[in-house]
Order: sequence, then structure tokens, then C-alpha cells
Amino acid sequence: MVWKWLGALVVFPLQMIYLVTKAAVGLVLPPKLRDLSRESVLITGGGRGIGRHLAREFAERGARKIVLWGRTEKCLKETTEEIRQMGTECHYFICDVGNREEVYQMAKAVREKVGDITILVNNAAVVHGKSLMDSDDDALLKSQHVNTLGQFWTTKAFLPRMLELQNGHIVCLNSVLALSAIPGAIDYCTSKASAFAFMESLTLGLLDCPGVGATTVLPFHTSTEMFQGMRVRFPNLFPPLKPETVARRTVEAVRQNQALLLLPWTMNILVILKSILPQAALEEIHRFSGTYTCMNTFKGRT
Repeated sequence: MVWKWLGALVVFPLQMIYLVTKAAVGLVLPPKLRDLSRESVLITGGGRGIGRHLAREFAERGARKIVLWGRTEKCLKETTEEIRQMGTECHYFICDVGNREEVYQMAKAVREKVGDITILVNNAAVVHGKSLMDSDDDALLKSQHVNTLGQFWTTKAFLPRMLELQNGHIVCLNSVLALSAIPGAIDYCTSKASAFAFMESLTLGLLDCPGVGATTVLPFHTSTEMFQGMRVRFPNLFPPLKPETVARRTVEAVRQNQALLLLPWTMNILVILKSILPQAALEEIHRFSGTYTCMNTFKGRT
């Protein structure tokens, strides 16, 4: 038993060196990309915003089938027609991911009409955009049901079959606000932090499941209707991301089986600063960058 523990202590640092070296080489040499030609992709919130761009990107990269979920039929219909014109089979279903029974019902309908889903992209989200005391209770609950619990229901609906097939991928379009919250979006930040913990736990739980992986994407402020009116102090220094950029990088991460993606790469510095700086210094960074007041002009989706 003693020799076994000693052996593990010797091997562990060597494994760490190997894995770090492998990751470093991967930054230089192009990794092997996942072939999407046999994959069926389901995107929640797929009718507009980042979801629409994700549908385009998966279609351009050769996905076999694309399924869109959302609550607004007009947007879903327009995106579906666009994807079909690109030559990719596409279907849409009206579904509120915050409604557990509706998710399970629609998942069954998808399996019957389209077949097995092998890539699930949890992209649907809502934001209330108010402080805690100004927030309506029902609106707060809605954010948690859609942004967090919705991912529980969709994953439970599609992951079992992925495990049976030993082929699948769960994707979470999260936000950097999961790691660094701001005032005025307490519902959104809380739900995204919960979703981040959900994905972290899920990703670790899939380590011994061959053929099934997970990707969490944490983008900075993205220029979509959902965060219309949000303003940062130095827009030239911290420009909002384009939704097509987020979509492209997300699909790349899926094809590379990358577990975590922060956008832009400078967000990695934020994670480090939060680990080493005192709270007072972090508060000054928020004030200087304008994140402390960026939601004061928030309008949201109209």
C-alpha cells in the first residue's frame, strides 16, 4: 500500500508536466477537429442573436441536421428558412426551456421527427436588468428557470442517449458575468454563476464517459438586442464582441473538444486578478472600467 502511494506521488507531477506540455503544443500546432457531417445539433434560443449565428456556423461547418428551439415563432421560422437555403436540413420547435414538462415533451417530439441529438447547445437566456429591490419576483424566477434550470431539463432530456451512443457534446453559452458580477443584473449574474457550476460539475462527471464531452463559453459583453443600452466607459478599449465571433469561436471549441473558452482571451487576466487582488482594488477596477454603472442605461430587448 505504501509503495502504491509513493508511486502515485511520483507519477502525478509527471502527468501534470505532460498535460501542460501537450496543451502548449496544441496552441502552436492545429488540433484534430471533430467532423460535424454526422452530427445533429439542437440550439436553444436559436431564432435570433447568438443562437441564429450558431445555426449559421454549424451549417457552414457541415452539420447534418440543425434543430432550433425558442419562444418566438417568427424568428425561428426566418432562421430555419435561412439554414435550409444553405443546404442544411433544419427544423424548429416552439419551446420554453424554463418549463420542465414542455422540454421533455418537445425532446420526445424531436426524437420522433428528427432523430437523435448529438450536440446540445444551451444558449437560451433572459435578463431582467434591475437591482434586487427593483426587481419583480416573477421576473427573478423566470431568469433562474430559463438560464439555469432550463439547462438541467434539456441535458437530462438528451444526455442519456448520447451516453448510449458514446457520441455527444453539451455546450453552455454562459457569460463572463458568471465569474465577475455587476450591479443592475443580479438575476442574470446569479443564474449564470449557477449555470457555470452546473457545467463544471457536469464536465467532471463526463471524464470517464467515452465519446461525450462538454464546452462552457464565457464571452464578454456581446452586441445583441438582449443587452441593448448597456454601456461601458471605454468602448474602444473594451469593445463589445460581435455575435458571429462568439458563434465561430464556440463551434471551433466544440470541434476541438475544448472544455472552457473565455472571450476575448484578456478575460483570463480578470480571473487571475480576482484571485490575487483585495476586494477594495477590485471595486476600484469596476469603477474605473465603468462596469459599476454600465447597466444604468440598459433597455434590453424591445
